[in-house]
Amino acid sequence: MRGLARRCSDHDRQRADDAGRSRARPAPTRIRRPLARALAAAGLCLLLLLQIFAGPGTALAQSTTKGPSGFPVPRFVSLKSERVNVRIGPTLEHRIGWTYVRAGLPVEIVQEFENWRRIRDWQGEEGWVFHSLLSGRRTALVTPWEQSGTTPLRAEPRSDARLVAELGPNVLANVGSCRQGWCRISGEKFAGWIDQTRLFGVYPDETVE
Repeated sequence: MRGLARRCSDHDRQRADDAGRSRARPAPTRIRRPLARALAAAGLCLLLLLQIFAGPGTALAQSTTKGPSGFPVPRFVSLKSERVNVRIGPTLEHRIGWTYVRAGLPVEIVQEFENWRRIRDWQGEEGWVFHSLLSGRRTALVTPWEQSGTTPLRAEPRSDARLVAELGPNVLANVGSCRQGWCRISGEKFAGWIDQTRLFGVYPDETVE
């Protein structure tokens, strides 16, 4: 059994600068402010840039275990909305780099800044989205790094268990649980256990309850 679920593709992510696709919104008109406010704004921008681009070992570097939200960083989440704009920086004034057009896609949060989350997708692309556009619901893509071939889905979490289905690359699935190198996943017309290393959306040694 192949192709049991709709596969994820580049059509699920629209580049903002592609002809006929989503365009970046124009930046709001700036109103001139007194010098003091201008200097304060410049200082805030500088601090923001330092926090975004500061490397490991600096005082502004993000924690590798827990972000400002109290949740671990990095961690996997999924897209909550059918349409999610990804910006090049953590403000509404930053231009849109691309737009996801499918809910449920798994992404990895790699940094937090206030109510913004820097995410990385299955192609290694990174950008900023507002936190309310993300969900804690766990999903995964089957071998998005491969162009062909299939991955067996089994009835039990072991390699000699009964074969339930063969899933091709980029099949999107819900993650129910993961333990000892196997994940229980489900989707449109399929459910079973899969080798955890064949998924983008969970870490190889992660336990999901």
